[in-house]
Amino acid sequence: MEIQSNFSLKKYNTFGIEASAKKFVAVHSIAELKTVLAENKNEKKFILGGGSNMLLTKDIDALVIHIDLKGKKITKEDDDFVWVESQAGETWHDFVLYTIDNNFGGLENMSLIPGNVGTTPVQNIGAYGTEIKDTFVSCEAMNIETQEMKTFDNAECNFGYRESIFKHEVKDQYIITSVIFKLTKRNHKINTSYGDILAELAKNNITEPTLKDVSNAVIAIRQSKLPDPKELGNSGSFFKNPILLKSDFEKIHQKFPEMKFYEVSETEIKVPAGWLIEQAGFKGKRFGDAGVHKNQALVLVNYGNATGQEILAVSKEVQKTVFETFGIQIEAEVNVI
Repeated sequence: MEIQSNFSLKKYNTFGIEASAKKFVAVHSIAELKTVLAENKNEKKFILGGGSNMLLTKDIDALVIHIDLKGKKITKEDDDFVWVESQAGETWHDFVLYTIDNNFGGLENMSLIPGNVGTTPVQNIGAYGTEIKDTFVSCEAMNIETQEMKTFDNAECNFGYRESIFKHEVKDQYIITSVIFKLTKRNHKINTSYGDILAELAKNNITEPTLKDVSNAVIAIRQSKLPDPKELGNSGSFFKNPILLKSDFEKIHQKFPEMKFYEVSETEIKVPAGWLIEQAGFKGKRFGDAGVHKNQALVLVNYGNATGQEILAVSKEVQKTVFETFGIQIEAEVNVI
């Protein structure tokens, strides 16, 4: 374990922003993490996972601890279910493919989401009708102050739409080190009802899809809409889809009858932020090296040398125009640092 100074974070954030860490260390085990935390008690700390859900707008004046814990194993199983534990540093998509290769069901709709396993509960990531909370059993986390381990079960995590206890009540207090998921071994609940999955399956003449078929469909859809961060800096969806009270939505819908929407509950309606941004005229728009992706208006991109501040300025302009046009506030899903 070597602590490095003035370390470039360009390769450690999917936006490809040039920013540096005052100090940087990668940890590969619980013991190393414990040592780093114990020996640097008075240092300001910044915990870094896959770097996929953040926008760096400045250098990090702290000790950046990169969580690079690897490994996965089955902890329990019966005839119908399997409990699989993944270490926090595993790449999410690789882990999803591992579960599909073993015919374990539950994560296939979340294929190709960037980032690492350890940060998935923080955001309660989701896609195409599924969320982490649907299969999440528990996670192990280390208390930054005391280095004691704690288990958080599903109920304790207070999962909501892109929300959890780790973004609020215990923010900056714990580092997630591993996550356990309960997945199906048979009688899989194949979910093809959301987005373009059915159309993609029909295109390939698939009427009885397997887990692999659903995963392949999701991958094809995402690749057609979303840029590969290795080729074009981005952080996936930059904005959350706004959820409105039905009474508020109905007033707006009268003015904009063509507005897309989904019912969330009897009282709430979700509006696709991508549709709002596209209608506001931003899809494919470029501001220097920062811009809005041409295929998916939810995604902000770095065409090469954009700074975090420039991308942030684009996001604020998008939010302002959407509010002025529709009277709807859209919030950033990405953490702005």
